[in-house]
Amino acid sequence: MGILSRFSDIISANINSLLDKAEDPVKMINKYLIDAREDLAEVKKETTEVMAEETRAQRKVDNNLAEVARYAELSKKALKAGNEGDAKVFIAKKQELETAGAALQTAYAAAHENAIKMRQLYDKLASDIAQLEARKAGIEAKASIAKTQQKVNQYTSKGDKINEVMGAFEKMEDKVNKALDVANAAAELDASAIDEAIAIEDKYKAGVTASVDEELEALKKELGL
Repeated sequence: MGILSRFSDIISANINSLLDKAEDPVKMINKYLIDAREDLAEVKKETTEVMAEETRAQRKVDNNLAEVARYAELSKKALKAGNEGDAKVFIAKKQELETAGAALQTAYAAAHENAIKMRQLYDKLASDIAQLEARKAGIEAKASIAKTQQKVNQYTSKGDKINEVMGAFEKMEDKVNKALDVANAAAELDASAIDEAIAIEDKYKAGVTASVDEELEALKKELGL
């Protein structure tokens, strides 16, 4: 049936492969569901027409049976009234209706069978679409999580780059620390040398001060002070 050509692709097992080829699975799913709902609406319209045809066929059968029963009753009344000729006319009409009724019964049986099949088809499609709707929610949720995971992965890679930079900074800091340690050691050595010279200078300064004091004492004695 042409009206189900699109929907059959959705219900088939190939739906997963179709989704794999889609750049945006959520958009593809929404498109499939839109097509499916359109097909379902068309199937519903066709089903109502077939069911209406069944109703019309049933009505014709019922009317025919009623007419057959009516002419059978008229033929009885004609015989009771002694009108055998009228009875034959009524019987002939009844038989004509019975012949037509057989065709009507055949038409009704076909219409009834078609109505059953279309109703089953409609119910099946409606159920399948409901299942797809439920699956859609799950796929949309997974798609959202996937997008979030991609963002997390991007930021994680940036974090890895920062770790690399941190490592480079640590290496440079180590070099600077080593250079500073060397400079401090050199300064300490220089300071030690300066201190030693000062110590020697102080020793000699102390010697000069001692000779001055001695000369001062001698001068006092000489003057009687």
